[in-house]
Amino acid sequence: MNPSPSPARPGAVLRVGALVPLSPPGWVEAGRHLLAGLELGVRDASREGRAIELAVRDTAADPARAVAAVDELAGLGVAALVGEYHSVVARAVAARAEALGMPFLCSSAVLDALTEGPAEHVARLAPAQSRGWSLNADFLLDAGHRRVAVAAQESVYWAAGTRILRERLAARGGDLIALDTVDAQAVGEEILRHGATALLLLIGTPETAASIVEAVRDDARLSGVLIGAPAGQPEFAGWLARLGSGGAGIPFLRYLPERPTALGERVGRDLRAELGEAPSFVAFEGYDTVLALAGGLSRGWGSVDVAGTRGRIRFARVPGVGVWQWAWPPIQVAERDPVDPSRFRVLYGG
Repeated sequence: MNPSPSPARPGAVLRVGALVPLSPPGWVEAGRHLLAGLELGVRDASREGRAIELAVRDTAADPARAVAAVDELAGLGVAALVGEYHSVVARAVAARAEALGMPFLCSSAVLDALTEGPAEHVARLAPAQSRGWSLNADFLLDAGHRRVAVAAQESVYWAAGTRILRERLAARGGDLIALDTVDAQAVGEEILRHGATALLLLIGTPETAASIVEAVRDDARLSGVLIGAPAGQPEFAGWLARLGSGGAGIPFLRYLPERPTALGERVGRDLRAELGEAPSFVAFEGYDTVLALAGGLSRGWGSVDVAGTRGRIRFARVPGVGVWQWAWPPIQVAERDPVDPSRFRVLYGG
């Protein structure tokens, strides 16, 4: 990496561009948690004598808008880029950052092919999609689900997830059925027609996903069907606010350890105070981003070795992943507890 020379001077402020979805159609709730983690990390770094300044830009889940922000931030002389939640946006940012030779530490996007080929300037904290979603498929199979339906919106991210699930299920004798609709009423009929025992929502629009949950759970014929949301929608308070107890018992992927580190416990308390609600794994990814950036910007991603909120962070070259990758963050399949939807319970880990 080739950061600007100013951070090397004693007392210099490290200017960092932060890319976050803060307006629709971006997942605003995830963006708010990501930014809270980034900002808390910056404040904690300043107390330790490392001055970092964030220049925040809203990507609104728009790749073109994000690339324009990268160019703007480069013109302002930032030393590095951090953030982003949406994989399609992060892929566009990674390509532009690599072309400019600007370090980019992606906080939360999981698409395996974050870049078209090997990249020197791009690193990622979140696990590759193939790792987390394969674990999700194992969870379903071990729970006895051999015929799994997916209701998916069109995007590179959802298509990649569908492929990962199909391959993992098939390797262990399972079958994936890709439904032709995301219409809330039609989904139920398709589940019955195909004899699926589980439905996965590969949907980025919270309202569409919530409407399908309500329709399936209101249909007595589908009372035994498991609903899952591997991308993590039930992690956020907005899910609970929209669906109430109906949003519980829906397994999803989250990137947290079984037991938090001492740092994780402290940061969790601070994030809760900042957000006014339980912090999601995305907020912890934001905080860890600042730790990892401060630990490796001047020496290169391969030199990072820091204690994060969810474990020790080191970047490596991983087969099939073109960027520097933390190999690997903890992964859980969790759900909101049907008895107390404000609480989570872990169902599966890896």
